Amino acid sequence: GAKRFHRFAAKWFRWLHIYVSMVSFGILFFFAVTGLTLNHAEGLFGETPQTTQRKGQLSAKWVAADAKGNVAKLEVVEFLRRTHGVKGLVGEFRIEDAQCAVSFKGPGYMAEALIDRASGRYELSETRMGFIAIINDLHKGRDTGPGWSVIVDLSAILMVVVSLSGMVLIYFVKRRFVSGTVVAVLGTA
Repeated sequence: GAKRFHRFAAKWFRWLHIYVSMVSFGILFFFAVTGLTLNHAEGLFGETPQTTQRKGQLSAKWVAADAKGNVAKLEVVEFLRRTHGVKGLVGEFRIEDAQCAVSFKGPGYMAEALIDRASGRYELSETRMGFIAIINDLHKGRDTGPGWSVIVDLSAILMVVVSLSGMVLIYFVKRRFVSGTVVAVLGTA
């Protein structure tokens, strides 16, 4: 009857809470640490961004408009990646009359190339902001792409399951139910 169901539910929620907690330990630890680094980014963990400037030449054909007014975006992007090790996602590829501007963004990283459309000459500015900036951007999901977005969503779901299973478990511990519920309410407030 009811006692048997009570024991089964308590056992099942204890199992769920323990194993989901263990699976999500690293994730919870990562988001807790990066929460601290975000909160104290300037004071405790100030890193100086490293910016490098480069100049170069690419094929002027790539940035001269074809019959449809298009430029060879893929060729330009891959050339910059191959030649200078530019990384990150393409944030923007802006085409103006006299120049093209290509920006790349990633966690703790950004680069921008300004390309003269007549000659193919370019200037590339690349900024690397350091380890703390990288993990802070990962925490926020900034410039990380769709794969990391899935990880952030799964992390949130795991944390919700851990939290709710813990709340259900306190129900099964009669002598701790009232004090546990009071602490949870105070913690929430």
